[in-house]
Amino acid sequence: MPKDSGIGASTKRREDMRFLTGAGNYTDDINLAGQAYVHFLRSDVAHGTLKNVDTSAAAAMPGVVRIFTSSDFDGVGGIPCGWQVTSKDGNVMQEPTHPILATGKVRHVGEMIAAVVADTPEQARDAAEAIVLDIDELPAMVDMKAALADGATKVHDDLNDNLCYDWGFVEENREAVDKAMSEAAHVTSLELVNNRLVANPMEPRVAVGDYARHSDESTLYTTSQNPHVIRLLMGAFVLGIPEHKLRVVAPDVGGGFGTKIFHYAEEAFCTFAAKACNRPVKWTSSRSEAFISDAHGRDHVTKIELALDADNNFTALRCLTHANMGAYLSTFAPSVPTWLHGTLLAGNYRTPLIYTNVKAVFTNTVPVDAYRGAGRPEATFQLERVIDKAARELGVDPVDLRRQNFIREFPYATPVAVEYDTGDYDATMDKMLELADRDGFDARRKASEAKGKLRGFGVNCFIEACGIAPSNLVGQLGARAGLYESATVRVNATGGLVVMTGSHSHGQGHETTFPQVVAEMIGIDADQVEIVHGDTARTPMGMGTYGSRSIAVGGSAMVRATEKIINKTKKIAAHLLEAAEADIELKDGAFSVAGTDKSVTWGEVTLAAYVPHNYPLEDIEPGLEETAFYDPSNFTYPAGAYACEVEVDPDTGTVTIERFVSADDFGNVINPMIVEGQVHGGIAQGIGQALLENCSYDENGQLLSASYMDYTMPRADNLPHMEHYTVDHSCQTPCTHNPLGVKGCGEAGAIGSPPTVINAIIDALQSGGHKVDHIDMPATPDRVWAAMQ
Repeated sequence: MPKDSGIGASTKRREDMRFLTGAGNYTDDINLAGQAYVHFLRSDVAHGTLKNVDTSAAAAMPGVVRIFTSSDFDGVGGIPCGWQVTSKDGNVMQEPTHPILATGKVRHVGEMIAAVVADTPEQARDAAEAIVLDIDELPAMVDMKAALADGATKVHDDLNDNLCYDWGFVEENREAVDKAMSEAAHVTSLELVNNRLVANPMEPRVAVGDYARHSDESTLYTTSQNPHVIRLLMGAFVLGIPEHKLRVVAPDVGGGFGTKIFHYAEEAFCTFAAKACNRPVKWTSSRSEAFISDAHGRDHVTKIELALDADNNFTALRCLTHANMGAYLSTFAPSVPTWLHGTLLAGNYRTPLIYTNVKAVFTNTVPVDAYRGAGRPEATFQLERVIDKAARELGVDPVDLRRQNFIREFPYATPVAVEYDTGDYDATMDKMLELADRDGFDARRKASEAKGKLRGFGVNCFIEACGIAPSNLVGQLGARAGLYESATVRVNATGGLVVMTGSHSHGQGHETTFPQVVAEMIGIDADQVEIVHGDTARTPMGMGTYGSRSIAVGGSAMVRATEKIINKTKKIAAHLLEAAEADIELKDGAFSVAGTDKSVTWGEVTLAAYVPHNYPLEDIEPGLEETAFYDPSNFTYPAGAYACEVEVDPDTGTVTIERFVSADDFGNVINPMIVEGQVHGGIAQGIGQALLENCSYDENGQLLSASYMDYTMPRADNLPHMEHYTVDHSCQTPCTHNPLGVKGCGEAGAIGSPPTVINAIIDALQSGGHKVDHIDMPATPDRVWAAMQ
């Protein structure tokens, strides 16, 4: 096979041809015959009693098909949560009902109260504006600690209070951690905030519901990262539609970053309304709607403490976090501050004792759920900031303190219940320092000082858990779904393959990388492999794409299915070549008999599979199609070391990133070009969080940063040219428990970059004589300037 076609080749993304020529098929491109449009009337108050919804004037307006309120959904289930967390006292979390349309109360700005279905989008919007609401406004709970205070107004009247859960992990370590803290030679403490973020994918969410009355079948077209999970949740728990009567299609999706994992009320509404109105119903989110309806990310307030002995070895870590759930529990929200956060607090280091306590809080804000990295960026930011602060307090080099405490023996069981199978943190640190030219930093700092600027150098090491698994473990931890992946490989008579996968691409390049894997296994050109995804009617049940799981879990399912195909083709080739099956070898797309020149091509064998004239059918049935489900035995553990150089203008507080380098261990790399693109994108998002982005509410629950006029997204001129980034084989330690040896790369940049940037800013300020030991993100010019004063 061509060397530029298989594993390790930086082949160009084949899907880009249709995207660049305008031939992509996004959900908003789907328009069905007789289609109507829905406009949602959303609450403009954060908390209030819904006394009356008067739709009489709106119902009489031109083009209105039907107006829906909560009474239309009597007997319909609420939007379900997919993960249950148990508090440290043994009680399960408080789990409020999440209605499709607000019932009795509104609980955040943006909650849907009524829905107008009309012939045109304009008619639906005009009619929605004519609906008269009577809402008694109530005090809004925005601050998490205030929401937990005695006498605080409850977000949900039927709950005991605003505490969703009070999670302790590992609870049996708590007393030992407290003791180690009291006996430590040095304890560094830091209070910090992981700022709330809006994901802002390029494509807003869209839903199109369709209903076939003759067959009683419903179809939902939606912008989703996991269509099978949407079908399961919406069909079984919300609308009561049998799965064989419900099809969910996620066509091309223009980015997700986690915010399109979840099942949203708009999807359920459009599916329900299509049947109720007997015509297709479409909703396309505006950007303004996205700010108040898409799940937000992060929003943690934390106190973290690191204990060290007299030799600067880490002895204990204690972390106390308040995590905002918003007004309702989104699909995976409870797992993010707990099992995706607490289990990563060991980082790259040998810390023998760790305890974390997380209080999840309901507030009158948009629900919060997974956003690129989901729990791992929060853990890494806390850990790497407190380590950097400890190094400065102790007067030691931040790199040396990290190195001294690195894990070096694998497998390594951490005190927070995960086991790292492989890693080489010294190698990634060495590569990062080489690329960053740390030895030349003093000269660059002096050059900055000559211009009146402060220059800082920040480092960070991180590890993450990807390919969330295995199903039996996460089930014990509260997951209400399996976390396996699936693939069906169908070989045509002429040798081409169609791979149907439960993984879903929304920018990751699956249509390029997945064929590289199959092509490598068989020895054919990757152009002979087609990838099908995103349609529950055409793919086996799968769990979708998030948590950097596609290649590690979905790719492994594909490998297992292809192995079944290869085993069967070897049987057929053995009959064609009149040889023992054990003597058949497959290489470069041809089957041969070991030690002879007898061979048949891949195409000859696949044709024989469908034209079975040369082997007994009682031994081998015709056809070539195999399915495999892969449930991993462990997470994968990518790791990396990042460095950032910044310049700070002391007159204005403006921060400019001058250099950013990264060295990552992703195990075996399928397509280096695509991996670099994924990391570059993640670093850009991490820089956005560190310097620019902040989702801010006022005391009344009004979102102050509800548009791009107020929410600052990173632009090209905010980012450095990341030419020093590399995927270097000297840093790679392949995963030991999946067949490809891969680890996942999609979230690394967003995990590693925020603390790196903040560490660099603190270094710059301290070099200028400013006694600043922390700045919360985003480090905007006004915050930096104020800290210097």
